Amino acid sequence: MGRAFEYRRAAKEKRWDKMSKIFPKLAKAITVAAKEGGSDPDMNAKLRTAIANAKAQNMPKDNIEAAIKRASGKDGIFSEITYEGKAAHGVLIMIECTTDNPTRTIANVKSYFNKTPNATIVPNGSLEFMFSRKSVFEFDKPEMDIQELELSLIDYGLEELESVEINGATHYVAYGDYTDFGKLNEGFESLGIEVKKASLQRIANSPITLTEEQMAETEKLLDKIEEDDDVQAVYTNIE
Repeated sequence: MGRAFEYRRAAKEKRWDKMSKIFPKLAKAITVAAKEGGSDPDMNAKLRTAIANAKAQNMPKDNIEAAIKRASGKDGIFSEITYEGKAAHGVLIMIECTTDNPTRTIANVKSYFNKTPNATIVPNGSLEFMFSRKSVFEFDKPEMDIQELELSLIDYGLEELESVEINGATHYVAYGDYTDFGKLNEGFESLGIEVKKASLQRIANSPITLTEEQMAETEKLLDKIEEDDDVQAVYTNIE
């Protein structure tokens, strides 16, 4: 199974190292979660996850609380929208947005594609079957035996567990069907495993490989898309 997000992690984190960019995206995720399921994290798993992700990026407590309060105000009304597009070299792109102005958002996204040779927005649903939606949980090496942990998480919907070496340290990534996000989150909580990041991701079923030159060309478009404040996540079929 393709792990496009994993291969582009370093580049993406480098681009998102400016807190002025990452904090608004995290805040929107918190506000949307609070709007949907209430402002009490203990009763709202999606909100707990959004707060945990924000804390992992060192988002100040005041910012988190402000994002939760925003859900009860008039400015806390956001729409979650997905756009799909194609670029040169067979690149497929799925874009997830959270916006309070869909007209502005689609105009911006279209402009990024229009200004890029051989790139175009396609009707929603055109690329959906090319990606699998997965629950993805990232966590550090736990104290408990990893095989024991894997067996325990299978009961909560775990499909696959991968180890990843980052700066010489072993980290783990757990995958499950997107419908099992809540169950898997419950599993980690019941086992006392601290999750560094949890999200629903779109993973390419048939990832492709680009040359360095092709990747550099494609990154120009991806950079523009990811830097948009309304864009929450971007997924491609690049391996």
